[in-house]
Amino acid sequence: MKKNWWKIVAGLLVLYTIVAGFLLPVPRLDILNETIRNVYYHVPIWFSMLTLMSVSAFYSLMYLFNQKAKSDVVSSEAAHAGIVLSVLGIVTGSVWARYTWGTWWTSDTKLNGVAITFLIYMAYFILRSSMPDEQKRARISAVYNIFAFVMMIVFVMILPRMSASLHPGNGGNPAFGKYDMDNTMRMVFYPACIGWILIGLWLMQIRVRTEVLKRKILFDEQI
Repeated sequence: MKKNWWKIVAGLLVLYTIVAGFLLPVPRLDILNETIRNVYYHVPIWFSMLTLMSVSAFYSLMYLFNQKAKSDVVSSEAAHAGIVLSVLGIVTGSVWARYTWGTWWTSDTKLNGVAITFLIYMAYFILRSSMPDEQKRARISAVYNIFAFVMMIVFVMILPRMSASLHPGNGGNPAFGKYDMDNTMRMVFYPACIGWILIGLWLMQIRVRTEVLKRKILFDEQI
């Protein structure tokens, strides 16, 4: 129980976010209206994804230094968990766009950057599955994963701020927190960010433990 307290906190925070996110009042804004509630889910999910991809890149870098199989496993499974959350982020963002911008997808700098980043990481998984040699796979995929992380930062964090973008906080648009998010929303938004990041780390931990057990049972490999 002492080791798993953060999992309980994660569950309680996300549960609180779901309930409070639908019940507490939100600012009445033109166009956004009630859809602003999606900021409690869409944005924290992306924060969680960015955290997992950061962990993945860090352990790829660690593998290049220590050549330990555990570092490769953590890096790979963090990326897998991150891509799951990126799909959730794309879906929630697409639904939000439909009711605010009038379309499921638009030619927005950040949206296109997200699509490119998704394909870059899918190529990472294909690369890993194409090499049977474990050490060669770990080495090459570690280098590629660091490259993928840098490209994600460029396409998702940097370019949208330098060009026109419909997203708040990008392309000259003010962020939600500057004008639109009141104190009531902050009471939900910040716990949501913490909760979803912890959920992402929990998912990563489950995947890592599963992979370690699979290697132990199938290949009698101690990691």
